[in-house]
Amino acid sequence: MKANSRRASCGGLFLHTFILSAFTIGGGYVMIPLMRERFVEKLGWIDQDELSELVALGQSAPGAMVINSTVLMGYRLKGLAGALCALLGTALPPVLILSAVCFFYELIRDNAYVSAAFRGMRAGVAAVIADTVVSMAAPYMRKDQAPYIVIMAAAFLLAFVLDINVAFVIIGCGAAGAVLGAWRRRRAK
Repeated sequence: MKANSRRASCGGLFLHTFILSAFTIGGGYVMIPLMRERFVEKLGWIDQDELSELVALGQSAPGAMVINSTVLMGYRLKGLAGALCALLGTALPPVLILSAVCFFYELIRDNAYVSAAFRGMRAGVAAVIADTVVSMAAPYMRKDQAPYIVIMAAAFLLAFVLDINVAFVIIGCGAAGAVLGAWRRRRAK
């Protein structure tokens, strides 16, 4: 489906990011499939490749990945005003919810039902994150993308298995991607 960013509005950006942020438990990676469903599939404001690029840029920048990604999306759709609306829509719900939790924390801190609910949510969040990884990687699982898949697997092994500092892994992946991209462009000429 072709993205139609002209239909996007600042009010719509605020409303949709506010709703997603308010009703998503588990952090930024849990919001990615919901962002895809809302902004790519339902509203058609951006396409899947744009969302993947925005999320990748959001991860690379300092700060919360989902805030960065929605701000970039807002900027892409409606400039500075869109970025501000997306920022407020994404950041306001956690601020309000955490303020309420802090206010009632003493009442719910030792509640067995609340503790059990949070343990159950952790399992659900893990499943959603696994689904996000598979669904975002699936479009890139083609023969011509094999070198990038190797880079991704190597990054995982370096960071998770060998416990190499993630900053070095990111820098190495960026360098490998730049070299591979330059090599492909040269080969195409």
